Amino acid sequence: MTLPTQKERFSSDSLGDLSENELKAILGTLTNEEALALEYDWSFWARDGQLLPLGNWVYWLIRAGRGFGKTRLGAEAVRFWAESAATNRIHLIAETAADARDTMIEGESGILAVSPPWFKPLYEPSKRRLTWPNGVIATTFSAEDPDQLRGPQCGKLWADELCAWKHEQATWDMAQFGLRLGDNPQAVITTTPRPTKLIRELQKDSGCHLTTGTTYDNRANLPPDFYERIITKYEGTRLGRQELLAEILSDTPGALWTLTQIDSSRLKNHPDLARVVVAVDPAATSNDESDETGIIVAGKDRKGGGYVLEDVTLRGTPREWAGQAVAAYERHRADCIVGEVNNGGEMVGYTIETVDESANYKAVRASRGKHTRAEPISSLYEKGRIHHVGNFPELEDQMTTWTPGQKSPDRMDALVWALTELFLEELTEPEIILL
Repeated sequence: MTLPTQKERFSSDSLGDLSENELKAILGTLTNEEALALEYDWSFWARDGQLLPLGNWVYWLIRAGRGFGKTRLGAEAVRFWAESAATNRIHLIAETAADARDTMIEGESGILAVSPPWFKPLYEPSKRRLTWPNGVIATTFSAEDPDQLRGPQCGKLWADELCAWKHEQATWDMAQFGLRLGDNPQAVITTTPRPTKLIRELQKDSGCHLTTGTTYDNRANLPPDFYERIITKYEGTRLGRQELLAEILSDTPGALWTLTQIDSSRLKNHPDLARVVVAVDPAATSNDESDETGIIVAGKDRKGGGYVLEDVTLRGTPREWAGQAVAAYERHRADCIVGEVNNGGEMVGYTIETVDESANYKAVRASRGKHTRAEPISSLYEKGRIHHVGNFPELEDQMTTWTPGQKSPDRMDALVWALTELFLEELTEPEIILL
């Protein structure tokens, strides 16, 4: 089945000037086959800037806010490549394997949803593969395992939520080495932006076509309650500027950390560690409006280097966050779980004991202000002694936007407790209470 050239009959520009009744009258002249073809004709429905760019480009960076339609753009680009047989190999890379499946492939705006019945790919989850009727194959990859991309080649690539990848640079490097089939290798990158080194470099690349957009651009296609719950809550805030307006924000004046500082010591792997701890900053309540319970895993090597290993923060009941903390404790073979007495104190230790009575729990009392406790840890970062093993976007956002005097956020608090425990000999010791 060939797609009718609907724009030869009427253009989307002219439709915009028609009333609803006039539009229905025109659409009513279509046959069933034409109506079905029009439903899947992305060139007809797309807003300005949503079609694959013309001209020579290697990267199409779509830097846009939540709800802009980034997933739809990525899925439609893949569909176009497959239908036109622009390459016979496409790579799909997401933050996790579940994200590749749930968003890029099976999502409401994913590849299967935008594919017409007459050219729908066969999806084989066990093989991480989509196969179109003309033989074009797309394979999914998780950014959690950069080495998974070592070896496979492709001619086109879709990278989703690049800024959220744990091993952002390492995964991107491996993806680029494999992007080498055909005479026009290209990558589409869909992401809500953060001021990472990689994003800044991509934007400066002469082969990059940049498309920007905000959540408001797609308002007509978003549910009304989204505005009540999300827009109203975050509009005008720093987080809203990043997530809704897709601004790349500069460092916050007065913040104890900068992203440049964190990036300069970031690592893909860590050496053998002498100690590992899990720190918990518990939320006071456990309902939908509660703060998250910060849970950070960190370690220290024998030469005095510190390593942030994992952020497993969550919003949940005491039983849920205690289970998460114990699982991290066992997974990393940690020495102890550290929790703050001032914020949940004995309850933290008791809850952890109900999950695993053998877990070594240590309570710490905050005898000094948050700024006083955080400043020595910030100094360790300035000296290049603390390394983030991978990317931790939510944690790093809290670190680089918090200034003294503000309420300190959960992930950052847990980080400070973890590193304070590891570097007690060098820092002023907080009062320790063993339960």
